Amino acid sequence: MTMTTIQSTPGSSGYLDLFPDRKMSFFKNPYILGLTAVAGIGGMLFGYDTGVISGALLYIKDDFEGVRQSNLLQETIVSMAIAGAIVGAAGGGWMNDAYGRKKATLIADVIFIMGAIGMAAAPDPYLLILGRFLVGMGVGVASVTSPVYIAEASPSEIRGSLVSTNVLMITAGQFLSYIVNLAFTRVPGTWRWMLGVSAVPAIVQFLLMLFLPESPRWLFIKNRKNEAVHVLSNIYDFARLEDEVDFLTTQSDQERQRRNSIKFGDVFKSKEIKLALLVGAGLQAFQQFTGINTVMYYSPTIVQMAGFNSNELALLLSLVVAGMNAVGTILGIYLIDHAGRKMLALSSLGGVFASLVVLSVSFLNQSSSNELYGWLAVLGLVLYIAFFSPGMGPVPWTVNSEIYPEEYRGICGGMSATVCWVSNLIVSQSFLSIAEAIGIGSTFLILAAISVLAFLFVLLYVPETKGLTFDEVELIWKERAWGNNTDSRNLLAENQP
Repeated sequence: MTMTTIQSTPGSSGYLDLFPDRKMSFFKNPYILGLTAVAGIGGMLFGYDTGVISGALLYIKDDFEGVRQSNLLQETIVSMAIAGAIVGAAGGGWMNDAYGRKKATLIADVIFIMGAIGMAAAPDPYLLILGRFLVGMGVGVASVTSPVYIAEASPSEIRGSLVSTNVLMITAGQFLSYIVNLAFTRVPGTWRWMLGVSAVPAIVQFLLMLFLPESPRWLFIKNRKNEAVHVLSNIYDFARLEDEVDFLTTQSDQERQRRNSIKFGDVFKSKEIKLALLVGAGLQAFQQFTGINTVMYYSPTIVQMAGFNSNELALLLSLVVAGMNAVGTILGIYLIDHAGRKMLALSSLGGVFASLVVLSVSFLNQSSSNELYGWLAVLGLVLYIAFFSPGMGPVPWTVNSEIYPEEYRGICGGMSATVCWVSNLIVSQSFLSIAEAIGIGSTFLILAAISVLAFLFVLLYVPETKGLTFDEVELIWKERAWGNNTDSRNLLAENQP
C-alpha cells in the first residue's frame, strides 16, 4: 500500500477515521506496556535521585560537620548530580543516534550503578559528590533515551499517554525515595542506605533491557528492516502492520539520506528546527524555573523552615507531597491524550501560580507563636504538586519526544534535556542561598512571577500535538517557518511516498 497524502499515513487522524477498528487503546497491547514499563525504569532512577537526596541531606549534615556549616556544600551535594546529568544529556543525544536507544539505556544503567555504590561507600563529602556526579550522568542519558524509546515504539493515538507513563515512573521514584528515607531513619548508616539502594532498580532495568528490542524507527534508519518488522508485529495487528511497514520503509530511506548529512550546526540553520527547539527547550526550562525540583529536593527542608523541626515529621509530610505527585501524574496520563498538551499545561501553570502565592504568603507571615502559617505552607506544597504533576510534569517530556524530525530527534532531544538539567542546576544550586538572602517567602514570589511568563510562553508558542503523527507535527513547523499556505503543505507532500 502506498501513502499519497499526510492524512492517509498510519496513525494519522484521517487514517484512523477510515479504519477505526485499527485504533489502539492504552491497555490493548501488553507488549507495548511492557516496553514502556522497562524503559520507564530510567524515569524511576531520575525520580529516586531527585527525591532521596532531600531526606539523605538531613543525615549527611549530622555525619559531616563541614556540610552542616556550609550552605554551599549542601547545595553542591544536591546539585552535583545535576551537573552530571548535564554531561549525560549532552552526550546522550549523540549516543542514542550512534548506538541506539537500547545500548544507551544499558550504558546509563552501568554508570548509575557505579555512582550509587560510590555514594554508599563515600568516606567524606568530596567522594560523595563524585558519586553524585556519576549517578547524574546515568540519569542524564536516561532522561534523553527513555522518552524517545517509548515514543518511537508507540502508536500515535496513545503516544502521549505512554510517554507520560515515563513521567509517572519519575514520580513513583520520588515517592519510593521518601518511603526508603523513612524506612532507614533509625538504621545505622542511614544516608548510605538511602543513596546506595538506588543501584537496585538500575540493575533490574539492565537485566530486563537485555531481552528487549531496539526502537523500530532506529532499526529502520539503520537498514535493519527484518528486526524492525518483528518488533512492529508485536505492536500492531496484521492489517495496520502492513501499512506501518510500507510507510516506514519509504520514510526511512529518505531520512537515512538526510541523516547522513546532518551535523550539530544544522540545527541552527533550519528555521523550522529552530522553532521546534525553542518550544522544546523553553518548556524544559520553564518546568524547572517554576520550582518543581526546589520542592522535590528541598521539601523536608521547606517543611522544617515552616516550623516543623522533627526530621521524621518533615519526611512524613514530604511523603504526602510525593504521593500527590504520583496521583497527579496518573491523572495527567489520562488527560494528555484527551484534553491535549497545551490546555493541560496552561491549566497546570494557573494552579502553580496560585500555589506559589499561597507558599509565599505563608512564609512572609510566619511566626513561632502561630502554627497556622506552617500548615498553610504544607497546604501550599500539596497544592503545588497537585497542579504541577498532571500538566507541567509530563507535557515538556511528551512534547520533546514528538516535535523533532527523526534525523534531528537525538540531537535536539539531547540539547533540550541539557537545557532542562542546566536550568535544574541553576535552581537547586541557588535556592537556599537566595532564600537566606531575601527570605523564602520572597523566593516563592519570584517563582510565581516566572510561572506567569511560562503561561504566556505556552499560550503563544506551544502547538497542540495531541494525536498527530510525527509527519503532521513536522508540517506544523514548516507552516510556522514558511507561512500557513499551500507551498508549505506541498513541501511536505513532496517528501511523502
